[in-house]
Amino acid sequence: MPEPATMSLLGTSFIAMVIRYLHRKYRQAKPYFDQVVGFVLLLALSPIILACALLVKLTSRGPAFYRQERVGQNGQIFKIIKLRTMRIDAESQSGPVWACENDPRSTIVGKFLRKSHLDEFPQLINVIRGEMSLVGPRPERPHFVKQLSESVPDYEKRLSVKPGITGLAQVLAGPDRTVRDARRKAKLDAMYIRRMCWLTDFIVMIRTLRKFAGHT
Repeated sequence: MPEPATMSLLGTSFIAMVIRYLHRKYRQAKPYFDQVVGFVLLLALSPIILACALLVKLTSRGPAFYRQERVGQNGQIFKIIKLRTMRIDAESQSGPVWACENDPRSTIVGKFLRKSHLDEFPQLINVIRGEMSLVGPRPERPHFVKQLSESVPDYEKRLSVKPGITGLAQVLAGPDRTVRDARRKAKLDAMYIRRMCWLTDFIVMIRTLRKFAGHT
């Protein structure tokens, strides 16, 4: 008869194998879940998105929506869709820079949209297209990915999964202001990728809803 220590080791190995299997199956099913839920959410939120788009159009010069290049899974470039919150010439002089609190480049309506996160809703279109996930590391611009890949260890590991509208780093940390912030969030993204499962995604979505409710 096997010794207790051997039985314990076998039991632990079996549990680890089951967990790996469930994680793998969830990763395979997640794109379909994202697209179905994303489509339902887009239908439900379309009146809010259209109302915000009209407000943007009426209060500032330029289009209501904007598309910007972001780095997706495996380094593929796609164009993220958001409600415009800044002046159309916001970076004509400075080039790409991180957004900051009370950003002078933001329009009056844009400040409200950013604070309430309503500007993020159109990204559901990216989810339906299969370019993004509901939950995952936030997609960054090519300029910053190149910069941070050189200064943040293992930063590119974030690109092994689809980027998300929300993520573990977003609910546990604030927006990027410095490289130090990006380094902290990269660690949280790496933790999410290791632990990615339905329960983790559910917790992140619930915390996102609570955070959203706190800003509206």
